[in-house]
Amino acid sequence: MTDRGVSALRLSQNRFEVGPSAMTWTGRALEIDINEVSSLPLINRLRGKITLTPSALTDVEAPLTDDGAHVWRPFAPTAHISVEIDRPGWQWQGHGYFDANFGTRALEADFDYWTWGRYPGEDGSFTHYDALRRDGSRLALALRFGRDGDVTPVTPPPRTAFARTAWAVRRETRADLGYVPRQMRAMLDAPFYARSVVRTQWHGQTVTGVHEALDLTRFRGPWLMPMLAVRVPRRPGWAFPATG
Repeated sequence: MTDRGVSALRLSQNRFEVGPSAMTWTGRALEIDINEVSSLPLINRLRGKITLTPSALTDVEAPLTDDGAHVWRPFAPTAHISVEIDRPGWQWQGHGYFDANFGTRALEADFDYWTWGRYPGEDGSFTHYDALRRDGSRLALALRFGRDGDVTPVTPPPRTAFARTAWAVRRETRADLGYVPRQMRAMLDAPFYARSVVRTQWHGQTVTGVHEALDLTRFRGPWLMPMLAVRVPRRPGWAFPATG
């Protein structure tokens, strides 16, 4: 992850380039070529390729605010993923997905806190999106995605708190009454954000998937922005080599 200026951006119908890294849609798979320099404390070059092959694509657009200023777009809720990174043990294949968020305002302008989780099950996958907006209203979205791309709104289990992160970010997910979710593996732990593998229970089915918690009240704090400026590499003057 590197912040770059506009000179490092190129976009066409099927390809998105930011500096030396790129995402390309081949018509059947999304190929992500990575060529980056990692951040502190271990600064080194990271190269590799991720190939994501959807079992189906959706046209779902879920508004996260009433005015549509923020939208969640699950492009490929079920997919096969192949990872080839130039590090020992960073090569694997398995179950994956591809989604994105879009917005016309900064997240911290409209949200105080949110959690999101995606849990593969026996007949597809379950996704919940729960958020506390700054105006005091709540978002409570739950969908089931079939392997064929079928999308169905579902009634989720109750919101259930579980252990805070090492940075004391509070976390909750959806879980059957009486079941206590638990983290199976940490993926990213920051002062305002956590991503992890979590095990929970949906309507009697024990499921394990990716979970995130985002504390945007913390993110708005004046002490955090200077930390991000140090943590994220910046290359404002990078440009593509001249051709011709």
